[in-house]
Amino acid sequence: MKPPEIPLEKILALEPPSLRMTVPDAWRDDNGHMNVRWYIAIFDDASDALHADMGLTPEYHRRHDSGTFDLEHHVQFLSEVMPGERVAVYVRYVAQSAKRFQYVMFLVNETRGKLAATLECLNAFADLRVRRTAPWPEVAAARIAAGVEASGKLDWEPPLCGAIHA
Repeated sequence: MKPPEIPLEKILALEPPSLRMTVPDAWRDDNGHMNVRWYIAIFDDASDALHADMGLTPEYHRRHDSGTFDLEHHVQFLSEVMPGERVAVYVRYVAQSAKRFQYVMFLVNETRGKLAATLECLNAFADLRVRRTAPWPEVAAARIAAGVEASGKLDWEPPLCGAIHA
């Protein structure tokens, strides 16, 4: 899969970012850059913020004995991120079904002004009493639908691997 040819300003227009942080020095690996495992950690933390924006806060999940499950990921590592650099994660909604939500996250290295990685994700709502996927709660489903609709109006295609479908 070729790296996406998306102008950075179009990604930055997906404001606000789900997460913004400085990469800690402890994440440095033997090559001197941020280890691959931390890209996934950053995307995971950003998805927690994404879910909270949809009303699916930790408190909501405790009250309803629910959660979310990632079902598939496709990651593209595009450029190095070094400890001490500032990064931000932007989200583009792609598609939804009753139980699934497909989105793409963009890890932007703000220090260098470059796209560092993308993560395409298929996520599902889960009923933890039976540990199975379940329909999205009404408020979350409505927010996902609004995000998918807004995404469909953008003048650029999201970078999709072609193997993940909501």
